[in-house]
Amino acid sequence: MTIPERGGLSRRDYLRAVVAVGGASAISACLDERGEVDVPAGTDDPDSLPARQHAWNEFLETDDDGNVRPPEHHVLVALSLASDPADRDDGDSLTEPAETVEGSLQTLERAYEWSNDGLLFTVGYTPSYFDRFDGELPETVDLPVPEALTDREDPAFDEFDALLHLASDHPEVVLRAEKALFGELETVNGEPIETDLTGVFERLEERRRTGFVGPGLPAEHTDVDGVPDSVPEEAPFFMGFRSGFRESQATEDRVTIRDGPFAGGATQQLSSLDVQLDVWFEQESHAQRVMKTFSPDHDEDQVGEVGEALETSNGLTDEQIDDTEADARNRGVVGHAQKAARAREDGEQIILRRDFNTVDGDAPGTHFLSLQREMDDFLAVREAMTGADLDVGISQNNGIRSYIFVGRRGNYLLPPRSRRALPTPRPD
Repeated sequence: MTIPERGGLSRRDYLRAVVAVGGASAISACLDERGEVDVPAGTDDPDSLPARQHAWNEFLETDDDGNVRPPEHHVLVALSLASDPADRDDGDSLTEPAETVEGSLQTLERAYEWSNDGLLFTVGYTPSYFDRFDGELPETVDLPVPEALTDREDPAFDEFDALLHLASDHPEVVLRAEKALFGELETVNGEPIETDLTGVFERLEERRRTGFVGPGLPAEHTDVDGVPDSVPEEAPFFMGFRSGFRESQATEDRVTIRDGPFAGGATQQLSSLDVQLDVWFEQESHAQRVMKTFSPDHDEDQVGEVGEALETSNGLTDEQIDDTEADARNRGVVGHAQKAARAREDGEQIILRRDFNTVDGDAPGTHFLSLQREMDDFLAVREAMTGADLDVGISQNNGIRSYIFVGRRGNYLLPPRSRRALPTPRPD
């Protein structure tokens, strides 16, 4: 890919496009557009950082209602081990390469503040990575291989070794962090680079994914095929509504593994979705989109144009959730949020969503990234959201199911920070 011409692209749309391209030319394009940005430096005290890789919320800004505001720019870097530990002279010992990985990640933490104004990141490992070792993961870790979850799916699967998720409000930060990790810079935000991931991991360029999230960003992509002009101007997500309400999300505590050698970690699920926006916006009224997103009891005044009237929750009551089957049978429509909420435990959500928009492949989509303690939690929410048990009648009225299509799926273990560098299934 080459850097696009600025042309009539908005500034933010242009920056999103250069992040998708990546590389030195993309950084230059960012600097030409924005100039050098003063990004806060990180810390040389690793113990001052949270023990959980996924501990982001405390370090993120919030919107006017107190909901966590995710970083605007995201890069997902697929990684494959450069050599199999079984081929090493010392068997499956990973001491030396693990030190290299940890040193490289600590370079980023010294360079950038752990925040949306600096850099947030995680590294997760697939079941395929752990399969190369003798011994299985402990019972406290639920990490099955990914699979198709309905008869309407035929996704490809992430079967490489690891996934690096980089996130920041500044496009040049995620680009420089990626280059620093692979030996393409001598310094990053003034921090010398003494070690990098080359020789341990190889980047799988064809599996690199990017995205963005924030009010106004989706509407700036109407030049992309499949993104209609009717996407609301202030919507943070392609389908038109706010998400991530703090009262409708699992807490970081809830999604954290409690026991065993990976206590303090979490599991991560990533589904890359195609979104049929033309039909969603051009064949459905705003009132219909409200009902299918939330519940048939939600109305336009309660929700607002993009969900701004909902403030800190999706507005669902226990009664509306309990009425899901009755609404399907008697009213012929159910809401996406209404269905998924049936998987709550003790009235609390069990997954933490950190999804974001994408135009990878020059088409609108979503990288649906969720964190949970056990992968079974995601599966429970997905089963409830699918709503195969509901007698809706017309499939298009079964929430948003008819408008999203799974292209890829991957399952990952996010170890705690202390075990993030090439973990073995049974660490000491």
